[in-house]
Amino acid sequence: MPMPHRQTHTDCLNTLFALRRFGIKLGLATMRRILAGLGNPQRGFRIVHVAGTNGKGSVASGLAAILRLSGYRVGLYTSPHLVRFNERIQVNGAPITDADIVRLYRRIHKALPAGREPTFFEFTTAMAFDEFARCRVDWAVIEAGMGGRLDATNVITPELTIITNISLEHREFLGKTIPQIAFEKAGIIKRRRPVVTGVRQPSAFAVLSETARRKSAPVYRLGDAFSFRRRGPSAFTYRGIHRVWPGMVTGLLGDYQVKNAAVVLAACELLLNKAPRISLDSVRAGLLAHRWPGRLEVVSEMPLVMLDGAHNLDAAKQLARHVRTHFTGRDITMVVGILDDKPYAAMLKLLLPMASRVVVTQAKINRALPAEKIEAVAKKLVADVRIIRDVGEALGFAVETATLDSVVLVAGSLYVVGEAKAALEKGSVQPG
Repeated sequence: MPMPHRQTHTDCLNTLFALRRFGIKLGLATMRRILAGLGNPQRGFRIVHVAGTNGKGSVASGLAAILRLSGYRVGLYTSPHLVRFNERIQVNGAPITDADIVRLYRRIHKALPAGREPTFFEFTTAMAFDEFARCRVDWAVIEAGMGGRLDATNVITPELTIITNISLEHREFLGKTIPQIAFEKAGIIKRRRPVVTGVRQPSAFAVLSETARRKSAPVYRLGDAFSFRRRGPSAFTYRGIHRVWPGMVTGLLGDYQVKNAAVVLAACELLLNKAPRISLDSVRAGLLAHRWPGRLEVVSEMPLVMLDGAHNLDAAKQLARHVRTHFTGRDITMVVGILDDKPYAAMLKLLLPMASRVVVTQAKINRALPAEKIEAVAKKLVADVRIIRDVGEALGFAVETATLDSVVLVAGSLYVVGEAKAALEKGSVQPG
């Protein structure tokens, strides 16, 4: 990997994104060698490791918000980004700067061992760990990328492990069955470190439990060790492992976000001994103030424009449930694009019957499913279907031709949502 004499952050990012041509290479040897060359920065702070099929970004960012409001210096590493790469690596709620990208790129580049090129995710994970060490964070909340056992983030020893839930995903890498995927997710469990999980399927939980048993790691499961009682769409009472916390309200839309919030609170409860500044006030304030872009995110009211990644089958089910609950009888335009490794036909059958028209689009990433494949399925479900490949143009058309009381919903991929947000930020799309 060449290193130009003079670099802008754009040069660095272009070189980083080019690493995607090497694809996904699961394994930890290269990652360990890179970190050794950096002096193992991941050992300089306490960590919570988060994996799962859905909700892991919401859980990770929610926990980071509470730790930050409790007075700790907190690093947060998530993926993918929506608009700017900088979003992936945050310290105390602020994304890294463009200058940070150049500095980190150069540091990691110098530490690269001989042998195969690192993948994009390995390189960026090393950047995150190095930045968190430089900033002397007290805590880092690290979201796994894919699976867990062989994920580049799995070179850490966390104080706590969270596995949000499990469903079929990335089957070419993680396995074709729920137990096989559960085995990969359970690979982040460490010896004698507690595990919080929202996993419900008996076959998946059996795998997690057995892994935890072998590693003497206590497991706390939503619905067993802790639970919640709803008091409204976003309000609930948390009934915890040792505590009851009433009057909790999550700032995120979606019925499923209460489940995610309960997982966050269980994590807080278990961290109290090692993070004693966590208080009921900081828990309540952090949960209420928490925002996570691209998940039922409302960006306009007239017409109502909502962005939701809904990037796999489980997430599409959750989005469909939300739409049926809140938008029945409203005119809905769906702007949809999906990646080529997703069960797109099943996802479309969940989402499109609720729409009166569909605008098919395609994210600017080589994994984007060709728009024609989506169109072929969509035409069997909705009469009014058209292709506008550019995401910003697709959203612009949907908004400009919508009535003030209708709904425009962008969904199917976080990459599509990211390009939609970029168009909104640039002003090329201007909803009312």
